[in-house]
Amino acid sequence: MDTKWLEDFVSLAGTRSFSRSAQLRHVTQPAFSRRIQALEAWAGVDLVDRSIFPTRLTPAGETLLAQAQEMLASLQATRNLMRTHQASGSDMIEFALPHTLAFAFFPQWLLELRRTFPRLKTRLIALNVHDAVLRLTEGHCDLLLAYDHPSQPLQLAPDRYEMLTLGQDTLVPYARADSEGRPLWRLPGAAPSKLPFLSYASGAYMARLVEHILKGAPQAPHLDPVYETDMAESLKAMALEGHGLAFLPASSVKKDVRAKRLAPAGEPGAWELTMDVRLVRERPGSARVVKPDAAALWEHLVHTSR
Repeated sequence: MDTKWLEDFVSLAGTRSFSRSAQLRHVTQPAFSRRIQALEAWAGVDLVDRSIFPTRLTPAGETLLAQAQEMLASLQATRNLMRTHQASGSDMIEFALPHTLAFAFFPQWLLELRRTFPRLKTRLIALNVHDAVLRLTEGHCDLLLAYDHPSQPLQLAPDRYEMLTLGQDTLVPYARADSEGRPLWRLPGAAPSKLPFLSYASGAYMARLVEHILKGAPQAPHLDPVYETDMAESLKAMALEGHGLAFLPASSVKKDVRAKRLAPAGEPGAWELTMDVRLVRERPGSARVVKPDAAALWEHLVHTSR
């Protein structure tokens, strides 16, 4: 049993939609469906009636729902109680963030931050977007660092969470560079010779941003998806080896572009999207535990951003 299965199940009971709950839980719909199926396998009975739409729970599912809500509330209360006894690491600020930001943004940002906030001690928790957001909402970190864009805003209640904008990053198509520094493939491509496309898994946060770029492009692209993953770093590695073109945060490929290992694979501005880099915390009035150093860092960032 994984408690995330119960959280998924409670979400599905509320939305009555696999696709909507997958979006709210920041996970792909196939992965969300597998977790519901895993819960049903554990229970030994169908919990969801999939023969109708909107989805509804079976009688067994209704019984489990009440128990799941009670169990999750009890676990939350127990964790909060234990955290009040936490002594060690009270001066360690815990950041949850997606892998891409852990590699591309965080090291340089932290280096610059320490020049004005030198007493900083940090613990980095790198996850996928879904789990990074959950880490914050479940009280398992002090701060969340994440990308944000109007087309795919972070699904966090503004009355409970507050955000700071730390900077911006741009999602750009890149391909391996040839001996003259030009991309091996260039958008939009042409039929019938489609461009090999290295894509994010359907439902992933970056996948939705790429879809937004392609829908608004001046020309329809001719793409042949040949590889799929949730991780930008994996797409970057595949692009560097010449497997195809991929949309990557510009901050993650600076050195590779400078060294002419990768090159932009489209006209500037035509195939790009600018994202905000946000720092998020639970508002002090709602937070279960507020570390003094985390609060001091937030106030410092608010002051220096004015």
